[in-house]
Amino acid sequence: MSKRKLKKYLSEIDKDAIEEQLLDLYERFPEVKEYYNFIFNPKEDKLVQEAKTKISNEYFPVRRRRPKARRSVAQKFIKHFIKLGVDPHLIADVMLYNLEIAQVFEKDRNIPDAFYKSMMNSFTEAVQFISLNGLLAEYKERLVKIYTITQEQNWQFGEGFSRALDIID
Repeated sequence: MSKRKLKKYLSEIDKDAIEEQLLDLYERFPEVKEYYNFIFNPKEDKLVQEAKTKISNEYFPVRRRRPKARRSVAQKFIKHFIKLGVDPHLIADVMLYNLEIAQVFEKDRNIPDAFYKSMMNSFTEAVQFISLNGLLAEYKERLVKIYTITQEQNWQFGEGFSRALDIID
């Protein structure tokens, strides 16, 4: 159904029917419920803290022995936060936190090449997001620190990190 048809349909039915349909959507679909819960009670700090806890658990697990170190966990949170409309400052913080915790994890381990490539992609996305949202003044120091650590620890794809940082200039 197109947006135009939906608008026409909504204009033809009465307010009570619209309310009923919204309540039905709220009960049936967890995404709708989560959206309205966020809109009316945006506990952004709590959401960010939960995300950071789960991201750090990927690299330094509390309950299992071996870390999974999946970038996808952080990416799901970031995409979800963007979809909900969380403050860009908080999204940028989560993006950089993911990179920082990955650097701590990598420090004394033998890591496969795919890890470095995915972290380079995360770094590129973070730089783009921060520059598009005008947050460079606040996060430039953290970005440069992450970049410096990748160079000091001789991360693979170092030139990719360098190219990503060139976006800022």
